[in-house]
Amino acid sequence: MAEAGTAASSAATTLPEPVRQRVLTLAAQALGQLPATDIPAPLRRFASFAPGKRAKLSASVLGPILATDDHFRKLVAFEVRRGHPELGDAVADGLAVPAAEPTEVAALAYLLRPDDWEQRVADAAQLPPEKPGVDEDAVTRLHDQLDQARTETRQVRERLREQVTELKAENVTLRRKLNEARQRITGLQTDLELRTTEAATADARVDAARAEVEREVRKLRARITELEAVEHAARRTAGQEKELASTRTRLLLDTLVEAAGGLRRELTLPPGGDLRPADTVAGVEPATAPVGRTAPADDPTLFDELLALPQVHLIIDGYNVTKTAWPSTPLHSQRQRLVTALGALVAQRRIEVTVVFDGAELSGPVQLNPPRGVRVRFSPAGVIADEVIRQLVRAEPPGRPVVVVSTDREVAESTVTMGARALSATTLINRIARG
Repeated sequence: MAEAGTAASSAATTLPEPVRQRVLTLAAQALGQLPATDIPAPLRRFASFAPGKRAKLSASVLGPILATDDHFRKLVAFEVRRGHPELGDAVADGLAVPAAEPTEVAALAYLLRPDDWEQRVADAAQLPPEKPGVDEDAVTRLHDQLDQARTETRQVRERLREQVTELKAENVTLRRKLNEARQRITGLQTDLELRTTEAATADARVDAARAEVEREVRKLRARITELEAVEHAARRTAGQEKELASTRTRLLLDTLVEAAGGLRRELTLPPGGDLRPADTVAGVEPATAPVGRTAPADDPTLFDELLALPQVHLIIDGYNVTKTAWPSTPLHSQRQRLVTALGALVAQRRIEVTVVFDGAELSGPVQLNPPRGVRVRFSPAGVIADEVIRQLVRAEPPGRPVVVVSTDREVAESTVTMGARALSATTLINRIARG
């Protein structure tokens, strides 16, 4: 590297002045094209200067750096060759270029360093110095070239003006189209927003209408369900009333028939309607005591006489009886003991028995297994057992014998006014105790 630098330095010092000036000019032009990182530090401040000023001011620094920095010289040579492609390629390939200026060829050879670069520099050094004078033919050629260049420049300017005019007209057209497009886009956006708002409003109306229809449908369904329930209840009530009327009529007829049979037995009427011989014999016949009039109110015999009436219905005030008979026994035991005893009574007499307990005494569901033929009822919420007893008496047809067992004076008096016979709880207790 030291030998190469010494050779380069000696070559630089022997460069002819025209060649050295041309080398510095070409290098200064290339200096403005290089990146700042590729420019040596002493030359970086000249890179931003104008080409003429750069070549003049950087000459004292640029020449030595070109002679000593081979890498920088190659970068400069690359830029110079790119700026003079045809001549640079010919010099780099070692081709002869007779038509070119020897000084130009020698400067390019110094920078590009082909194999014969030293010879080319030497050839340029042997050229005789130019004599002052005017070459008329050269001047004429230069004038012709200048005129031709001016003509071409004018033609190029005219073409450029025409192109600029066309571009301006096209630009105006494009701007107009762009404005029209923007206006259309703005209109479309406004229309889109309007339609979106209308769609949202329509959706809201549809949702409101759907909700209203659903509410109406629910109301209609509820009304239909209510009407169906009313119809079903009406049918059931009508059927129950019809069945109840039939039952009441049948009970009344059975009561009349059995009452007539009982009356015939009580009066010992003969089965036929003919007068018997014994009927003509004079004598005093014994008086027949009415049923239930010959015994005290708490006599079990009176209770049996009443139970012997045809189709009799025995209604019992449950807790009134159980709390009188077994006051220290728990309520559930009282209930079961009473209905068990009544079951035995029903088995003996084949009568209808209904026991009514006060529902207010209950703390939960009742576990009770009444015997067959014993009807057990608890008064509903807010209703006392006394009222249920009155309803049972009121439900019976007129003429059917009804016996109410209750020590409650108000219950007894109210049921008697409705046609029932009232007995005390003691009467039933004595009858149960007798077995």
